[in-house]
Amino acid sequence: MKPKQKIAAIALAALLGAVAFGLFRTRQSANVPAKVTKAATAVTEQTPFVDQTPLWTAQRLAKMPTSADERPFAENALQFADKHMDLAYAAAERDVEDHPPALNAQALEIQSRLKKAEDALDADNALVARLMAEDAKATGARKDALDDQLILATAHQEEHQDEVDDAKGDLDRAGGDPKHRIEAMMEEHKASSQATDALRVAVTASADEHGLIHHFSQWMALHQKQLLLWQAKQQADSAAAALSAKHNALEAQVNAGKNGASLANAEEVASPPPSGKNAAPLSHEESAALVKAAKRRSASQKTLASFDKQIDDQKQLAENYGNWIGVVAAMQKAVVHQVLTGLCIILGIFLFGLFFDSWLERLLGKTSLDRRQVETMRTLTRVSVQVAAVLFVLLVIFGPPSQLGTILGLAGAGLTVALKDFIVGFLGWFVLMGKNGVRLGDWVEINGVTGEVVELGMFHTVLLETGNWTDSGHPTGRRVTFTNSYAIEGHYFNFSTSGQWMWDELQVVLPTGQDPYPIIDAIQKKVTEATTETAKQAEQEWQRAASSRQMTALTAAPAINVKPVVGGIEIAVRYITRANERYQLRAKLYQAAVELLGGKSPVPAEAEKQAAVAK
Repeated sequence: MKPKQKIAAIALAALLGAVAFGLFRTRQSANVPAKVTKAATAVTEQTPFVDQTPLWTAQRLAKMPTSADERPFAENALQFADKHMDLAYAAAERDVEDHPPALNAQALEIQSRLKKAEDALDADNALVARLMAEDAKATGARKDALDDQLILATAHQEEHQDEVDDAKGDLDRAGGDPKHRIEAMMEEHKASSQATDALRVAVTASADEHGLIHHFSQWMALHQKQLLLWQAKQQADSAAAALSAKHNALEAQVNAGKNGASLANAEEVASPPPSGKNAAPLSHEESAALVKAAKRRSASQKTLASFDKQIDDQKQLAENYGNWIGVVAAMQKAVVHQVLTGLCIILGIFLFGLFFDSWLERLLGKTSLDRRQVETMRTLTRVSVQVAAVLFVLLVIFGPPSQLGTILGLAGAGLTVALKDFIVGFLGWFVLMGKNGVRLGDWVEINGVTGEVVELGMFHTVLLETGNWTDSGHPTGRRVTFTNSYAIEGHYFNFSTSGQWMWDELQVVLPTGQDPYPIIDAIQKKVTEATTETAKQAEQEWQRAASSRQMTALTAAPAINVKPVVGGIEIAVRYITRANERYQLRAKLYQAAVELLGGKSPVPAEAEKQAAVAK
């Protein structure tokens, strides 16, 4: 193993050990006992302005996804918060009745105006009632007069009713009618309480999703819920502490009043009235003061008892939230365990890839294969392992796809587009295997490259290049590879099948002043002798290839053309030949032409015949 691979392996092993330790710490989720308290206690708010935050918090938590373990705590939170609101509003109303706020000058003026408007309205109501009663009994002119009076009294009644409503609104805005505000808030609480009663805590089925992404989303949702629970618990603890402080202050005030009353009683006992004389009767003001003091002491005792219940209720609510936090923390711990399991699998995949690559390198180093083959096997194996590792890691991170059919369809469409050349090449292999296809050893021309077919696979064709047909035709030593898609999307020429015949041309230039006709006859004779057999075979193959009349009339006999050029006369002889014999035949004909041009002028045909007869 190389030094870099060793360092990477050591680092991965250390990370794997850390993750394994985390798995050990989170192997068992903490089982928080579902300690649910069903008792409901009272909470007294000593202010007419009631804070509905505890109820809103409980409703918000109840609407969040809830597991079966969390459901009892959510229901208790709703129950405690709802009862807390009921008692708080009742306490606020009682506090307003017992301790009416002092009115300022503006409020006093509005109150006076309201009193006058209400008195006038009462007088109007009495007048309207009396007139209606008299009108029901009267007849004739008396009834008409009473009707007119009734209409006038009703108009005054409506006018004074509007004055009363306006004065009440002004007094409410000036802060002189807190009871009216509490009544409005009680109506609001009634609607909120009905909504709370209609709210049912539903258990949310946990989605069986895998993958680190889904686990992280679950952990974040649980973390947000835990933050809300901590805030709710802190609010309950703070309320309990504030109520305890109020309880202690009121209790000290009550004890101080009791001590003062005890001291006064002791003084009365120490100085009794003169004997034979009765105690002086108490005046009305003194009796009222004593009654008021007794009511105040009774109210203080009720307030202290309410404080005790309120403190107990807040502590129970805080404890309920604390137990709920424990359940959420246990769920978070389970999610963290799953995340660590996924990380452990990913690190294991990386370690396996490193050790497998090192083992494969040692194994291939011991084989007796060619260097290129060894490198090819190593590259293919390494790429395959890397692709498999990436796929497994993606599965661990994102989880298995839920819509497998759709994903496979999209993946198939993507692969079809990406691997279009390979697919077309594979189909082209079937075309090349047909009647007019290509075989090993054939001379072909593909995309302008000519050569001999040395390898024919399902996806590619390999040529041993021989250059174009104007060159010598000797192999260049280069191997050219083509995908088989050329058989469908392009074209190719095969000179080893029925299309092996091709036209070639022999060009000779005669100098000026020399008779060209003997040379032309001699060259034509040489070409005809050399191509007679091939011309017949070409004509037969052409006739078999097509039944057209134009093809049957086509001849493969040599054709000669003569034209003047600069410095002499050019003779061009066009003849048919096999593709693989083209070079040899051309060389043979050029050699014959050179001999004709370098030797004596050829004997004319008639002179040759006469010499033959003489012999």
